[in-house]
Amino acid sequence: MADDDGTARLGSSFGAAATTYAEHRPDYPEAAVRWALEPAPGRRVLDLGAGTGKLTATLLALDLDVIAVEPDPSMLGELRRALPTVRALRGGAEAIPLPDGSVDAVLAGNAMHWFDLRIAGPEIARVLAPDGVLAGLWNLMDDQVDWVAGLARAGGAEAIGPRDTPRSWRRETRSMHRPQDGSAARFGSAEQRVFPHGQRRTADSLVATFATKAGILVMPDPQRATRLTQIREYLAGRPETADGEFTLPMATGVLRTRRL
Repeated sequence: MADDDGTARLGSSFGAAATTYAEHRPDYPEAAVRWALEPAPGRRVLDLGAGTGKLTATLLALDLDVIAVEPDPSMLGELRRALPTVRALRGGAEAIPLPDGSVDAVLAGNAMHWFDLRIAGPEIARVLAPDGVLAGLWNLMDDQVDWVAGLARAGGAEAIGPRDTPRSWRRETRSMHRPQDGSAARFGSAEQRVFPHGQRRTADSLVATFATKAGILVMPDPQRATRLTQIREYLAGRPETADGEFTLPMATGVLRTRRL
């Protein structure tokens, strides 16, 4: 994916909103992380494309030996500020700054779709121990709920990406069941699970969450303001979200495979 200019621009957009990202993006449920790690041969885990440390924090809560790797300096700075005891390194999925066979699992939270898997697949296999686990996790809005489906329409394609709801996630991840272009031989067949999740929000904080979406971050300022106003007006008009706190219905999709 990295060779596509549009995708590269989207993937590199988050640093401009690193502080807001850290404050408003959701965490990951322990049940989803435990399932992702279930086949791992040990407790050494790499959080790859770690961002501001949302997944890293859940891994730490499970008392794992965690290393975080993140390419964006602003995102990495937020991670180091929030989680100062974690070994946090600058690097990317295509060039991981770790020795061969040094981790038992590689996890990526809302990040694997930004990797150039032609390069990242062999590189991830290199740092994994034999039988090590590769897993991607995605936090998804549950559009089976009527008002959430309406929110997805109000947000538009730039805010609600192709992997942002459970149904679309399952469809989109079919092409990611194995790293591509020859690296597939390094990994076994993949498994998928979806876990219930939720996030306490207000209308203001949910609008702030949408403002951290890549498709909105790269918009010209007037267009971004218009889109966020549309979302705010939708939330103000719904009884579920118009007043005070509410729970945003979510799910966490997990895709896992093992190094052969």
